[in-house]
Amino acid sequence: MNFLRGVMGGPSAGPQPSGADTIQKLCDRVASSTLLEDRRDAVRALKSLSKKYRLEVGIQAMEHLIHVLQTDRSDSEIIGYALDTLYNVISNDLEEEEQEENSAKQVDDLGSQFTEIFIKQQDNVTLLLTLVEEFDFHVRWPAVKLLTSLLKQQGPQVQQIILVSPMGVSRLMDLLADSREVIRNDGVLLLQQLTKSNAAIQKIVAFENAFERLLDIITEEGNSDGGIVVEDCLLLLQNLLKNNNSNQNFFKEGSYIQRMKPWFEVGDDNCGWSAQKVTNLHLMLQLVRVLVSPTNPPGATSSCQKAMFHCGLLQQLCTILMATGVPADILTETINTVSEVIRGCQTNQDYFASVNAPSNPPRPAIVVLLMSMVNERQPFVLRCAVLYCFQCFLYKNHKGQGEIVSTLLPSTIDGNSVSAGQLLCGGLFSTDSLSNWCAAVALAHALQENATLKEQLLRVQLATSIGNPPVSLLQQCTNILSQGDKIDRRGSKVQTRVGLLMLLCTWLSNCSIAVTHFLHNPANVPFLTGQIAENLGEEEQLVQGLCALLLGISIYYNDNSLENYRKEKLKQLIEKRIGRENFIEKLGFISKHELYSRAAQKPQPSFSSPDHMMFDHEFTKLVKELEGVISKAIYKSSEEDKKEEEVKKTLEQHDNIVTHYKKVIREQDQELEELKQRVSTLTSQNEQLQATVTQQVSQIQQHKDQYNLLKVQLGKDTQHHNSHSDTFQMNGIQTEEVSKLREELEEWKNKHELLQGQLREKESVIEKLNSPQLEMGTTEQSSQTSKSGGLEHNSELQKNTTADPVLADSAARAAASSEVEARLEQEMKELKSQVKALSEEKESLRQHLDSSSSTVAILQEEKSKLQREVAESKKEQDDLLVLLADQDLKISALKIKLKDLGFPVEDEDDIESGDQGDEDEDGDEEEQD
Repeated sequence: MNFLRGVMGGPSAGPQPSGADTIQKLCDRVASSTLLEDRRDAVRALKSLSKKYRLEVGIQAMEHLIHVLQTDRSDSEIIGYALDTLYNVISNDLEEEEQEENSAKQVDDLGSQFTEIFIKQQDNVTLLLTLVEEFDFHVRWPAVKLLTSLLKQQGPQVQQIILVSPMGVSRLMDLLADSREVIRNDGVLLLQQLTKSNAAIQKIVAFENAFERLLDIITEEGNSDGGIVVEDCLLLLQNLLKNNNSNQNFFKEGSYIQRMKPWFEVGDDNCGWSAQKVTNLHLMLQLVRVLVSPTNPPGATSSCQKAMFHCGLLQQLCTILMATGVPADILTETINTVSEVIRGCQTNQDYFASVNAPSNPPRPAIVVLLMSMVNERQPFVLRCAVLYCFQCFLYKNHKGQGEIVSTLLPSTIDGNSVSAGQLLCGGLFSTDSLSNWCAAVALAHALQENATLKEQLLRVQLATSIGNPPVSLLQQCTNILSQGDKIDRRGSKVQTRVGLLMLLCTWLSNCSIAVTHFLHNPANVPFLTGQIAENLGEEEQLVQGLCALLLGISIYYNDNSLENYRKEKLKQLIEKRIGRENFIEKLGFISKHELYSRAAQKPQPSFSSPDHMMFDHEFTKLVKELEGVISKAIYKSSEEDKKEEEVKKTLEQHDNIVTHYKKVIREQDQELEELKQRVSTLTSQNEQLQATVTQQVSQIQQHKDQYNLLKVQLGKDTQHHNSHSDTFQMNGIQTEEVSKLREELEEWKNKHELLQGQLREKESVIEKLNSPQLEMGTTEQSSQTSKSGGLEHNSELQKNTTADPVLADSAARAAASSEVEARLEQEMKELKSQVKALSEEKESLRQHLDSSSSTVAILQEEKSKLQREVAESKKEQDDLLVLLADQDLKISALKIKLKDLGFPVEDEDDIESGDQGDEDEDGDEEEQD
């Protein structure tokens, strides 16, 4: 208060404005009137004066207005007037005319100073939070506006007060659910200010269901076709998600990414986009980029990329990318968004490779985009976006890199259609320096961290002119580089050379074959040394630094296959023509350049003008990696190089040995696993066969029972035949017929006895079969015996079938029994063959196990031998220690004797040898004698 009075000048500053006395009287009325109507009229009058006399009302009335808010809560009208008055005092959002009228009275940052006074008492902010809860429109709306203004003026301080206030953030979140759009929309603006740069509040707001409510509002307002409210909601969503990994994960886990897809459903008629729609769609694309930004943790970005593919959001973006009539700035931002959605995600990169433009014939989207990149008539920002998209497509995508390089190889070139490789070559050798740079960087990304493709690209041949032999791509790059200023180009000539040098450095790094090809051209090394040695202007320093880097790569990755350009000779050449210190200084020009620092900050190429397009982000990583090792390599002697190469070879050999043993161990593990599987398989087969044997035994028992039943039935039939004969005799049959029948009966009895004997033999065979002590082979032999007996029995029964139907029936049953036995014999044979195969497999497995056991035994024997040797050596060391201890004791005793005899002996005297000590000892003994 005193500070602001000092700013005004106080009473001594001269006559006050005409309204000051009125304001003072109104403040007195507010403070002293007992009637609510009088206080309300006074506050209404202060409100009407607060815009014109902002400073005076703020100084004199703020305390009274705060008191009104505390004491007159029951009257919403006076509370509304008080809140409006405070808003007019604190807010800087005055009309232009009012600002001009009050320009003489304005104090710098007046709103911030009044805000500081208001929030000095934290209870004032807490009071506002309680007023925001009021449902009355005339209270809630001005309270929301006043709180928003406070956050604009003193954001961090007000945020901290709200954060520590109980349920402070939750009270403000209720504004989004208000049915009155004015309050809801201003609530969105309030939350925008509240969530700026405060991760703690952002998390609370997100967990208060903000995402659901905001997305509902955007949908209700018509998505991208909505008005300013959609824009405000999108800005609030950006505040909640940007640089907040917790909220990003919550957004993804809540399946809110799927709800973003309808935002990008644009119709076929893309003419006449409103400015608001362009703004909305721009913010929507930026929101997608927030979720997949390269600066996010890799795991979070990857999961969001996958979700965008599975819900169809990436496909929707590619549709906009290939649509016609889309505004240029939206198209550029869409390209940047697609770039980051596919960056480093193999699934998304593969999908993007399959996208075709709606042309006739259809062309891949990559080819169409590259056409724009190398077309100098396209806007600069669009060309930068296409380059970024191409880089993101190739980032960690060896498959995509191979497809791009394959379009340059002789065996895959298609003369009927334009390929990506042809467009890159065309841009590389055009007369537009920007196209040269973009094509060189794009081709460098196709070779990034891929030694195989670097070697394959050496095969590319170019037809430069009719009648001349083709030239390799590497040779053509060095030719253009050496021509320098001779070619008339549009744009910066330094830009072309920088692009080509970056391509060559990327190509040659970590590829000895490419280095050999480069050095094989006798003009390349003299050109580089000449460029480095010259004292050129500041612009050319960058080219000199890159030439030094390229020469350093040619030394560091040189395999000494060319006699004239071995490492040592190239170092001597640098020492002679350039000087080591001068070379290192020129090499340092790269990392000290301002444009290098800008490019190293983020992957997306963003340049204020085409002239600033010099460095690529991935190339800055390569420079950082190689600058130190090249500096060391330049100062190394030939002996150190040899030692280093020997160490490298030793390490390679060691790695090879380790790799070999790893392979052997892996193979043994696989073999052991296979043997375990075979053991388990054979065990299961054995169990199955045991079950089969049990089943066969039960079947044999069943057959035996059937045979016994047949035997009993045959005995009954015979008895019935005898009783039938007696009945005939009793019924008065003639004596001759009876005697004949008796004779026939005798014959049948004899035959029956014969058959009974055969049946007894068969029964004994079956008893042998069923004996548990018999082996499987005995079972088979018994079956054969049973079969032969059964056949004989069967033949006998067949002979006598015509004689008696009863015996014929018995014969048929015997034949059925023999058939069953034959089937049983066949099944036993199959079982025996299976058992035999199982035994063979068991034997093979036993041999494998025996060999493994022998190997283990040998290893154990070697281990025990080593343990014995270690024990013996340990024992020898213990013996030596004992001897040394005895010797020390003797030496000490001798020293004591010498002292007793009067000889001078120093305490720290070292005895040089054991022989000398022995001589001294003998001498002492003689003296004693």
